[in-house]
Amino acid sequence: MTFYDREDELAALESAFVSGGHDLFVVYGRRRVGKTELLKQFCADRPHVYFLAAQEAETRQREKFVEQIASHFDDRVPRIDGWDEALGYLSEKLSEEPTVVVIDEFPYLVAENDSLPSYLQSFVDEELADTESMVVLCGSGVSTMESEVLGHESPLYGRRTGQIDLGPFSFSQALEAISYEFPEAIRSYAVSGGTPMYLLRFDFGLSLAENIRSKILSPTAVLHSEPEFLLRTELRNPARYMSILEAVATGHTTPNKIAGATGIDSGPLSKYLQTLRRLRLIDRKVPVTASKQKSKRSRYRVADQFLRFWFRYVEPNRSSIEEAPDVVFEGTIEPSLPDHVSDTFETVCREAVWEAVRRGTVAPYSEVGPWWYGEEEIDIVGLAPDDDRILLAECKWTSEPVGRGLVDDLRSKAAEVQWGPASRTEQFALFSKSGFVDGLEGDLDDTWMLFDLEDLEALLS
Repeated sequence: MTFYDREDELAALESAFVSGGHDLFVVYGRRRVGKTELLKQFCADRPHVYFLAAQEAETRQREKFVEQIASHFDDRVPRIDGWDEALGYLSEKLSEEPTVVVIDEFPYLVAENDSLPSYLQSFVDEELADTESMVVLCGSGVSTMESEVLGHESPLYGRRTGQIDLGPFSFSQALEAISYEFPEAIRSYAVSGGTPMYLLRFDFGLSLAENIRSKILSPTAVLHSEPEFLLRTELRNPARYMSILEAVATGHTTPNKIAGATGIDSGPLSKYLQTLRRLRLIDRKVPVTASKQKSKRSRYRVADQFLRFWFRYVEPNRSSIEEAPDVVFEGTIEPSLPDHVSDTFETVCREAVWEAVRRGTVAPYSEVGPWWYGEEEIDIVGLAPDDDRILLAECKWTSEPVGRGLVDDLRSKAAEVQWGPASRTEQFALFSKSGFVDGLEGDLDDTWMLFDLEDLEALLS
């Protein structure tokens, strides 16, 4: 599999390894984001021991760990009893040469022996500290990694020398792998998302429609049942979580609407939502002007574009897809795909705002996100509290050029956004798939910015 992007993460790992002294590095993130590929790429040209833990008995886990160490150092496999002896053997071998030791799927080891972080604490303090080696703890169980490795209560707290919370590719990162033309790349990203395992399943020699049919709708395709497999890997009883994800993907985004769509009472629902957030399968959003902790105007969205597509189109139509996938594509998916893509287009436009800020072509903002109150919504609002400046923007993935009506509408909604003093500076932006009506740019003053797809491509490619 081709390895894309991740230059910053590789640079962080390489800088830590060559900086001198020992390192305890932590790499974590939800499944399928490419943690293992990142570490294999990092280890490829340097001495390393790579141990992939499995869901099996502690004794066998420990035996395999020691076998990996002995194999790397061309040593006979010693008899060991307990993790303290296993780590002592590792310490003995690390004194011979600087080595990278990767323990992948670390949460599986902790599940069998929750004292392992304490053993590692002693190893790091008393033995690893005297070497030039690096130990990398990697895991997909985000909650376990945060509590047992990074958390204040963990014996390992304060020992790490670096960490990477690895997420999916942004749109601009994914563009390196998507070989479609820019407008089709946005549509494709709305289906595959930025999770490498999903993104790289697509064959960009085929049309997007052909990829949807062959890579997702086909019962023999890996992606056809991937979300269900993912949930069964993480959860004992995934049925209710599946129904929640389907509800959110089909437009029921508030707790009350999710409860109504799923029949789950608000008390249990809150716990289910917390679990899905912990697994990074959904995000909780509040208006950008509101307090994340105190606001009751929360909305939820499926965090991954592919999962959003799958729970919107595949899960509700499973029986029909088994019998007549082409009918589902032509009658259900294709007609509403522009609406599905429009949500992704907003994400792409917010990414473009941040890129424009980094380039200095747009004034800086400390926060950028959606805003809503009652029935009023604005796709993008940027806040610059130090300068009392606000950005208000709309994103239109439509087949018609944007006209003056949207300008008037955005000006009107700006007055509803309660933020900053009355003397605040207001800036406006419009993003449009199909450009703008003739003369619109000339009618607007310098507080307005217009971005068509060519402008976005120049920013993000």
